[in-house]
Amino acid sequence: MEHARHQDDPAKRARLRWRSRRGLLENDLILTRFLDAHEVDLTDEEVDALTRLLDLSDNDLMSLLLGRKEPEDGLDTPHVTTLLARLRQA
Repeated sequence: MEHARHQDDPAKRARLRWRSRRGLLENDLILTRFLDAHEVDLTDEEVDALTRLLDLSDNDLMSLLLGRKEPEDGLDTPHVTTLLARLRQA
């Protein structure tokens, strides 16, 4: 049985966008701008990387998005690093 892609499920896409709404306005603006431009093109690996970032607190996420910190431990993966670079350009 073939694995269904995240992008093929409107409910999953809506849930990801909802999780991207953050308490800190700066995070919210960056994530919303990024999703507006790239949501339909995200691969499952990129969705997984974004989900990992969304598990962070607002302050930790903002530090990563603004380049004040770099990913550590479980976040220090090629997919997260690549997605973070794209988010920083958003």
